[in-house]
Amino acid sequence: MSPPEPSGGRLFVGGAWVEPERGHYAVVDPATEETVGLAPEASPQQVRAACAAAREAFGPWSRTPAEERAAVLGRAADLIRGNLVPYAELARAESGATTGTARAMQVGVAAARFRRYARVEPAEWAVAPQINEAGPMGRAGVMGALAVRQPVGVVTCVTSYNNPWANAAGKVAPALAMGNTVVVKPAPQDPLSVYRMAEALEAAGVPPGVVNVVSGRAVEVGEEAVASPDVDMVSFTGSTAVGQRIAEVCGRSMKRQLMELGGKGAAVVLDDADLGSAVSGIGTTFSFYSGQICTAPTRVLAQRGVYDRLVQQLAAYARGLKVGDPREPDTVVGPVISAAHRDRVESYVELARKEGATVVTGGARPSLDRGFYVAPTLLADCANDMRAAREEIFGPVVCVIPFDDEDEGIALANDSDYGLIDYVWSGDVARAFRVARRLRAGGVGVNTVGRNMEAPFGGFKKSGVGRDVGVYALHAYSEVQAIVWPG
Repeated sequence: MSPPEPSGGRLFVGGAWVEPERGHYAVVDPATEETVGLAPEASPQQVRAACAAAREAFGPWSRTPAEERAAVLGRAADLIRGNLVPYAELARAESGATTGTARAMQVGVAAARFRRYARVEPAEWAVAPQINEAGPMGRAGVMGALAVRQPVGVVTCVTSYNNPWANAAGKVAPALAMGNTVVVKPAPQDPLSVYRMAEALEAAGVPPGVVNVVSGRAVEVGEEAVASPDVDMVSFTGSTAVGQRIAEVCGRSMKRQLMELGGKGAAVVLDDADLGSAVSGIGTTFSFYSGQICTAPTRVLAQRGVYDRLVQQLAAYARGLKVGDPREPDTVVGPVISAAHRDRVESYVELARKEGATVVTGGARPSLDRGFYVAPTLLADCANDMRAAREEIFGPVVCVIPFDDEDEGIALANDSDYGLIDYVWSGDVARAFRVARRLRAGGVGVNTVGRNMEAPFGGFKKSGVGRDVGVYALHAYSEVQAIVWPG
C-alpha cells in the first residue's frame, strides 16, 4: 500500500497547511494506473499569498546567521534520510521509478543535497578582498574593494516530474543556504513528494514563509508563481518551450533566471573506443527514469569502423533489460509518466520509421496488462536531420548516426539546438579531451555518463541559462555586491 498523501492534501503557505480553494486531483501511479493520493489545486489567490508570505519572511531569514540556516538544512537532511523507505515508496508510486532508483537517486540524493549545503565553507560566501589602483577621479593611492554575495530575494522554484525529490532539493537547499526564501511549484504529475519535503523542513525548524509549496494542474498556478511582483528569481527545470515562455515573463521585470532545459545529448563513439563501456553508458538511456532524463545520450554518433558492432551490442543490451513493475527488484525499465507521454514517445518511433530509420529493437508496446510502458527502442540508419534525432523524445529511445572522420562527428554533434551534456568514447584519452573541447555543450563526459556533483551543471544554446550544483548553485542564487572604501 502506498503512503497516504501528505498533510491531508493541503498547500503549505506562510508556515500553515491550508485547504486548496480549487479542490484536489488524483495523482496516478504510472505502473498500476491506480490513484496514489490526492494533490491540492491552488487558486491564483493562494499562489499570490504564498509569494507574499515568502516576501515577508525574506528579511528576517536573510539576516539569520548562515550557521543557523545551515543547521536547519542539516536537520532536514537527517529527517529525510531517516524516512528514506516511506519517502522512496511514495516517490516510486508517483513517478514510476524503480525502487532502487527512488531510494538512491531520488530521496538519497535529496538528503545529500541538503547535507551538502549545511556545510558551506566561509570562502563560498564571499569573493576574496581585492586591492585596486584608484581611477583618474580618485586620489592618489589605492582603494579597497570587497566583493560579497547577497541573496537574490524570493525564488520561485518550478520542478520537473522525473525526479521530484532531487530536483526540488537541488533548488531549495542552496537557495535557503544563501538566505533566499522560496515558493515551490512542483510538477503536477508527482507533487506529493515535494509536500513531504516541506514537512521535513517544517519539522527541522524552517520559519514560517521561508518555504511555501503550491501545486496544481492549471497553467495559471505556474504563471502566477512566475509573474508575481513579490518574486525576484525563477529557477526552472523542464522543457525548452516552457522555459522560453517563462523567460519572456521574467524579462519584463528583470527577474533573475536559472533555466535547466531540454537536451539531446550526443554520444560520439570513436573507432578506438571501448565498446563495452560505450554500450553500458549509452544503455542508461533505456533504463534510467525510462529515458525521461535531459542528460541522456540519446543521439549516438558512431564512427563507421565501429558502427555495425555498436548497433548490434546496443540492440542486445536493450533486449536484455527487464521491463515491468518497478517494485520488483529485478525490474530495470519502469513506465513513463503518463499515457499521454507514452503516446508521444511512440509517435516519434513511428515518425522515425517513416523518415527512413530502421527499428532494430523495441518499437512495440510491451504486453503488460496495466501501466504506461515503452519498450527500449534502438533506431539505426538515422540521419541528423530526422526529427527523432533533433527533438527531445524524453523516453527510452536511442538514435544511431554514422560518421566518417573526427571532424564530421564533431560537426554532427554540434548541429543541434541543444547543448546540455555530450559524451565522447575513445581509447585515446588525449584524443577524447581534444574532441570534448570542441563540443558545444555545458558538460562533456569522457568515457563515462557519471556526474561530479561539485562540477557546474547547465547548458549551451537552448538547453538553458546559468549553472548550478556545488558552489555554482550558491552563485546562481546570489547577487555579487561590491563594497569600496578609501585606501
